[in-house]
Amino acid sequence: MAMFDKLLDNLKASRKTIVFTEGTDARILDAAARLLSEGLMDVILCGNADEVKAAAAAGNYDVDAATVLDPATYPEMDAMVAEMAALRKGKMTEEECRAALSKSNYFGTMLVKMGKADALLGGATYSTADTVRPALQIIKTRKGASLVSSCFILFREKDGVEEKICMGDCAINLSYEDKLDKDGNVVQTGAQKLAEVAVESARTAAFFGIDPKVAVLSFSTKGSGKGGTVQLSHDAVEEARKLDPTLVIDGEFQFDAAVSAEVAKTKCPDSEVAGQANTFIFPLIEAGNIGYKIAQRLGGYAAYGPILQGLNAPINDLSRGCNAEEVYAMAIITAGMA
Repeated sequence: MAMFDKLLDNLKASRKTIVFTEGTDARILDAAARLLSEGLMDVILCGNADEVKAAAAAGNYDVDAATVLDPATYPEMDAMVAEMAALRKGKMTEEECRAALSKSNYFGTMLVKMGKADALLGGATYSTADTVRPALQIIKTRKGASLVSSCFILFREKDGVEEKICMGDCAINLSYEDKLDKDGNVVQTGAQKLAEVAVESARTAAFFGIDPKVAVLSFSTKGSGKGGTVQLSHDAVEEARKLDPTLVIDGEFQFDAAVSAEVAKTKCPDSEVAGQANTFIFPLIEAGNIGYKIAQRLGGYAAYGPILQGLNAPINDLSRGCNAEEVYAMAIITAGMA
């Protein structure tokens, strides 16, 4: 698909190494075998070497070219423990770091931090929290980012035309409440948080070849409703414009006003986004998660993500219901973003 062209060009120009945290999972092994046979990237599988070999043999997956690293026998574990303890700056003892690094989610994340891998893909069996938490503690947010968020890139071909849209945040941030200091003063409003999600999602959309026209959604269009998330979504638009004055963004919109030119003519005729939005920002995780799954299951879109945003290195999360094809695609996305 066209959306992978840039990623594949990146991988051809500079070979990358991806680490999979669940090295014995059949879906991971299937995707890893394909990635290796196509020469797209180098692969590290976390797990016991004998168990990985047995699982690969059981599924007839050729992963002989992969590197298998086991936290229990990793020769540089002492150095890894020391570096993680330094990163945690007194928040974790060396003993606590060693215990954490015995688990492949932490171990794999430290491989990225130490430059042994360029990117990480996990979550085939781990929860989203178990993938994001080590990333926050070890990789941390990049300069200028105050939070980690996510988006999905959705793709379909309809009547011979390729369609791509972006939806965020559908997986990470539960809500957008004001951030307070120890004295109870507001240091970051919920609207500023949602605005950052909008800006980051637009950047991700652009990376995948979408010219972002960003709609911040609610159950109201330009003040037609009151309460709930209406003010949050409205204020987020204003804050996003401060963060990136070049961003094409508007709202708050109901979804029909965001995508239907006919509805837009009635509800918000002067908007440069209404009726033609392609990047959708949800004010609550419930709405985002439901929304992308409706698009996937009823709209016929293939959904890629969640793609994590705001980190210092590409760390992405799989759904525990993923299949091997989704692992393969997300590996290309993750390594291609490195």
